[in-house]
Amino acid sequence: MTDTLVLTAHPGDFVWRAGGAIALAAARGGRVVIGCMSFGERGESASLWRKGYSLDQVKAHRRGEAEQAAEVLGAEIRFFDADDYPLVETRELLHGLIDLYREVQPAVVLTHAAADPYNGDHAFAHAIALKSRILAQAPGVEGPGEVIGAPPVFCFEPHQPEQCGFLPNVLLDITEVWDRKREAMQILAAQAHLHGYYTDLGRRRGLQASRNSGPNLGLASEVFAEAYMRIYPQVTRELS
Repeated sequence: MTDTLVLTAHPGDFVWRAGGAIALAAARGGRVVIGCMSFGERGESASLWRKGYSLDQVKAHRRGEAEQAAEVLGAEIRFFDADDYPLVETRELLHGLIDLYREVQPAVVLTHAAADPYNGDHAFAHAIALKSRILAQAPGVEGPGEVIGAPPVFCFEPHQPEQCGFLPNVLLDITEVWDRKREAMQILAAQAHLHGYYTDLGRRRGLQASRNSGPNLGLASEVFAEAYMRIYPQVTRELS
């Protein structure tokens, strides 16, 4: 079984962009832990502010959505409650992420792409996810637990990939857990405008997966997929 760590800037990010990967890993018996850096209270909760919610009410609402979505997907979730818009590095956030790496000992890490000119929080989350991964490998860095190995890092697809330099080199077939991802998306009422977009994207990436797989992968007639961009080289003894 493979343990997966998902490091995300805001609550919705892990659902829209990696919900299928999370549900798939959990369905196969792996442990999935989501590290959510903020509640997206300032930058990704406009509908709640328009309703007159206070800051504490916005945070509580987004936390509730994230907890429900994580449960549907089969994952654990940890909140760091760092301020968003902008997210900035603090000692508490950095060392909290290092500790989480060492606790989970992930075989796979999922996080944001390196660039997003529309949302600096996403680029920051990518940078600190890699930084804390490196530090969690170092015996000289204080913290509980054993140092980690070198888990591969996969960046999930940003909302506007063409402007973010996102070049997917992995297409993950999530057809068998699509219903679970869709259920998790429906929970995110604060960002309901994204439901249709990510449904269409799942179908489009699924079509691309079908065209790139050939006849032997045994994909379903209607395929849903997620796109990822791998950071570090794959180490293998066989090309396949």
